[in-house]
Amino acid sequence: MEQQSIIAVIGAIGLVLLALSWHYRKSNNPLLAQIGWVLVSLYFFAGSWKYFSHQDYVLTIMCMLALPLGIGMSVWEGRVEDGRTKDALIWSRGAMAYAGGPYLLIAHVPWLSVLAIWFVASQVALFYRISGTGDIQLGETWVQTESGRVNWDSWDGNRWFTTETFGEFPYQTELVAGDGTLIGINFVLACTALQSMVIFIGAISVLDLDWRRKIRALIFTVPVIHILNIFRNVGLIWMHQTYTSWSYFGMSVFEFGHNYASRFVSLFAMFFMALIMFEILPELHRHIVRLLKPLGLLQPKKT
Repeated sequence: MEQQSIIAVIGAIGLVLLALSWHYRKSNNPLLAQIGWVLVSLYFFAGSWKYFSHQDYVLTIMCMLALPLGIGMSVWEGRVEDGRTKDALIWSRGAMAYAGGPYLLIAHVPWLSVLAIWFVASQVALFYRISGTGDIQLGETWVQTESGRVNWDSWDGNRWFTTETFGEFPYQTELVAGDGTLIGINFVLACTALQSMVIFIGAISVLDLDWRRKIRALIFTVPVIHILNIFRNVGLIWMHQTYTSWSYFGMSVFEFGHNYASRFVSLFAMFFMALIMFEILPELHRHIVRLLKPLGLLQPKKT
């Protein structure tokens, strides 16, 4: 567990350095940003082994690619001179720091993780009840440790910072029917859509814009993502309780809906919202296009 703590500290230092390099962006010294990119990429690269052990090969590949991408960003920071490309790199420092920072803070502070789970899960259960779909309540919250599952109330671990939990989903809240029976679904941090929200929060908050435009963009994105996520979770629970005998290639309706259908719909929704953001905030679109230039993606055609 000492190794996991060191990795977490490395990631935190990297994010702090990126945040400082964004705040002191007028100094024209990219050293802090270069070190920050490498440290952050090491943090995500170290997580590839965890996802590989859970047979999540998509996230495994993405985490493994983080290291060469981070090194590439570090090298690019040292070579770029001035102009729009430098502005895009400076924006990316702040976006990474203020998107990754809050999420990693919540992920490594058990109290924040559990409160985020309770906050969203309680709204899902409330909407499920008032819509007349059924009666579900929040059950026990469990912590996955080296010795097995431990009830949150009985867990004697550090609730303010820890890397000693195990499994892909260290904190889980059970959903139970009105009569107290388990419905077979546990609510975890990934169900809160926190990852999607902090991406938009980080990307928008560090744009060099009037604060009113930032607030309008955030009001459009964050509440919409939250509401769509509530509907997504309610729909998955309803399918799980309704189509109990449905099976497709050995997958239950919940497994298929959760792992494939809802991810496709969520990806489409994020893509659609990004297009709208590009219209509202053309500066955001310009930065992203500039950062994709080395890959040759989305570049304007030359005449």
